[in-house]
Amino acid sequence: MTNLAIEARGLVRDFGSKRAVDGVDLSVARGEIYGFLGPNGAGKSTTVRLLCTLLAPTGGSARVAGYDVASQANEVRIRIGLALQEAALDEKQSGREILELQARLYGLEASTRHQRVNRAIELADIGDAIDDWVRTYSGGMKRRLDVAASLIHDPEVLFLDEPTTGLDPVSRVRVWEEVRRLNDLHGVTVFLTTQYLEEADALAHRVGIIDQGRIVEEGTPADLKRAIGADVIVVELEDELELAAHTVRALSRVDDVTIGSRGLTISTSNGAALVAEIAIALNGIGVSSVSLTVRTPSLDDVFLRATGQRLLNASS
Repeated sequence: MTNLAIEARGLVRDFGSKRAVDGVDLSVARGEIYGFLGPNGAGKSTTVRLLCTLLAPTGGSARVAGYDVASQANEVRIRIGLALQEAALDEKQSGREILELQARLYGLEASTRHQRVNRAIELADIGDAIDDWVRTYSGGMKRRLDVAASLIHDPEVLFLDEPTTGLDPVSRVRVWEEVRRLNDLHGVTVFLTTQYLEEADALAHRVGIIDQGRIVEEGTPADLKRAIGADVIVVELEDELELAAHTVRALSRVDDVTIGSRGLTISTSNGAALVAEIAIALNGIGVSSVSLTVRTPSLDDVFLRATGQRLLNASS
């Protein structure tokens, strides 16, 4: 048995003349939490749908849980769990009824079904509301129930598509805790797409960033941030971004400059020593900054350097 839960080689998906996924290579180990990030229209959701057999590849290949997504789709489907952005729940059923139905659809025997439903009820953690209609649930309750239902058959790989979008901070943290528990205690491989960079930073063992249908950055969050530099200086500007970038790049202690929509992000080994020099250089060319901030690198800086834009927590 291969040690890879997900493997894609040259994966392609076209929609007419538009290429949404352009030769994606992926290797996700069994038991890994893999965070998948990308700006709007980058191919993130299309890649997930290819891996989950909801779309057929135009070219290349992919295997999930050891089976080919194109020629062995049924084998893939019984080995994965899937929780999409919008919880697919019948609002005129109770939470318990939904879990029971999910267990029956997967053909679980009565004794196993009873055990799995009880475990899922505990996982959903919505108390006595498990017997209320789903239409009375909050967004956080629906999301936890949806995740619990996707795990009823003990999948080898769990796909979570923006699992905490729209949730309040407390509910988000509870979902994070459950993802960690599933991974730590049960060894479930998790493929996580998210619009929250702090979520990927907190949960993912590795992160992949897709842009224009291709993987443009990949690595552990720590390694990706370390590659930016020891410090980051963020210069907020109202105009003259290109002129300012050209001037700053000429300074000796500047490692890298990325132009964003509202200013510059500058990588350096010593931000405290460089910030005054940047201010003087900009003043010398008549460019005034709104603010200059020194901080340590974040995944947002990695995302900006890889794609030329910040994620800004926009839905995909």
